[in-house]
Amino acid sequence: MSALEWVLLLAIALLAAVVVVALVLSVRIMRRIGSGRAPAAAEDPAFAAERDRQEQSLAALREAADEASSSVDVAKSAAAAARAEAAGAKAEANAARAEARRVLEAARAEADNVLDRAHRQAESDAEQVRAAARRSGEREVAMLASTTREQAAEVERRAQRMDERERLHTEEVERLAERERRLTVATAELAAREAALTVREEALAVGEEAYRRELERIAGLTADAARQELVEAIEGQAKREAAILARDIESDARATAEQRARHIVVDAIQRVASEQTAESVVSVLHLPGDEMKGRIIGREGRNIRAFESVTGVNLIIDDTPEAVLLSCFDPVRREVGRLTLEKLVLDGRIHPHRIEEVYDHARQEVAGLCRRAAEDALVEVGITEIHDELVTLLGRLRYRTSYGQNVLKHLVETAHIAGIMASELRLDVPTVKRAAFLHDIGKALTHEVEGSHAIIGADLARKYGESEDVVHAIEAHHNEVPPQTIEAVLTQASDACSGGRPGARRESLEAYVNRLERIEEIAGGKSGVEKVFAMQAGREIRVMVKPDDVDDIAAAVLARDVAKQIEEELTYPGQIRVTVVRESRVTEIAR
Repeated sequence: MSALEWVLLLAIALLAAVVVVALVLSVRIMRRIGSGRAPAAAEDPAFAAERDRQEQSLAALREAADEASSSVDVAKSAAAAARAEAAGAKAEANAARAEARRVLEAARAEADNVLDRAHRQAESDAEQVRAAARRSGEREVAMLASTTREQAAEVERRAQRMDERERLHTEEVERLAERERRLTVATAELAAREAALTVREEALAVGEEAYRRELERIAGLTADAARQELVEAIEGQAKREAAILARDIESDARATAEQRARHIVVDAIQRVASEQTAESVVSVLHLPGDEMKGRIIGREGRNIRAFESVTGVNLIIDDTPEAVLLSCFDPVRREVGRLTLEKLVLDGRIHPHRIEEVYDHARQEVAGLCRRAAEDALVEVGITEIHDELVTLLGRLRYRTSYGQNVLKHLVETAHIAGIMASELRLDVPTVKRAAFLHDIGKALTHEVEGSHAIIGADLARKYGESEDVVHAIEAHHNEVPPQTIEAVLTQASDACSGGRPGARRESLEAYVNRLERIEEIAGGKSGVEKVFAMQAGREIRVMVKPDDVDDIAAAVLARDVAKQIEEELTYPGQIRVTVVRESRVTEIAR
């Protein structure tokens, strides 16, 4: 039974007890009234009053008994209702239990389905993991195979280089043997020429003596006058012969003494090739349309002001169709600005906050590109141990040019040339290559630190632990400090070869025109010169002389004097050929 049924039963029991007590009391009172009714008539009024009060109490008890009966009836009806409610509650409880059993069974079925799906999902994930592991293994195997092939190719290339070096060595030995043979022949020819000159000198002495005696006899000259005339004649002849001999000796010396050095330098230059870029302080960015210019400028110019303040690059927007210009003296900062603007144009969202976000990404990307460029250059040259700050500075040279030549490419090319010359001269190749590779490191800071880039680079190399030979080669490669070591001399030579080879650098139009004018002035200022023509972009000069004033020997002397003066006064890449043209023309008119 429920608690409600128990409460109802207790209430009914209490009401029944109250009713019983009331009935017992009423019976006793009725008996008293029946036994004392006869004599009560003769009693006094107090007794009557008491009797009335008891009757009233009996009436109240009867009413109470009636009320208790009605309460019992109500309690019975309530008990019946409670029983009905209890029966309904039992039915609901039974229905709830059935529903709970059904829900439990459904939950168990759902749990079985979930477990089944989980098992299937786990098997699918495991299969995917196994497939991914299989693909990763296949990729690693492919990478290992590719690395093996690359290493095999590198070994083959090294073997080819060794074969090429052996071939060059064999050719060099053959050239040396041929040179010795030519020297032997030249020595024999020189001995024969000396003997002929001796015979000629003797004949000249005899002829001069006879000539002197004949002059004295015919002209009646004094000995002093005849001697003076003879001295002048001999002096002129000696000058001519000296010029001829000097020309022959000079050509022989150049053919023998400079041939080896020329071979080394030319071989070093020909074995090194690098791409060049144009030097400029302006970058051009192409736009998808002219309407993008308005978005770049922004409302009242706020976007362009924010861009210039964040990047430090001047943005020039003119009438050029679908293009804008970025101007900055710092090439790295200019590249960061160009990349920032390019990303903004591709994204389409251009506002001050977005400009700052894209600028941070572009700066990190350019820093990574500079770092990779420096590391690639170090690997190409073969330098492994170097301070990290020097690597960062070398990376900045990726965007620096000098006379149209990329500075980082110039450093790599200079290091290769210096290494080749050092190997030919049996020197310490790593030290020479290191000095040549770092000789222009100061150009990374020339826009931040005052002074020559050679001195700045030497201070940087000394600060970051480079050897004194390397530091001295850096500071002496432009003669700010006199070179004292062979490494410094080779650094100068390799720098000149890389920068002076044809096509390596470009010069400004003004300097080019001034150089051509000065070349023509030098040749035109000589006596006997009629016309001067600078040809082949100043690499060849042709001098037209008056044939009556300049003979063949004087023409050779004039060519040597012009070439020597050009070497002393001018600075130019490569070499300049001086050609003296002496032409005699005879014209007659047939009438």
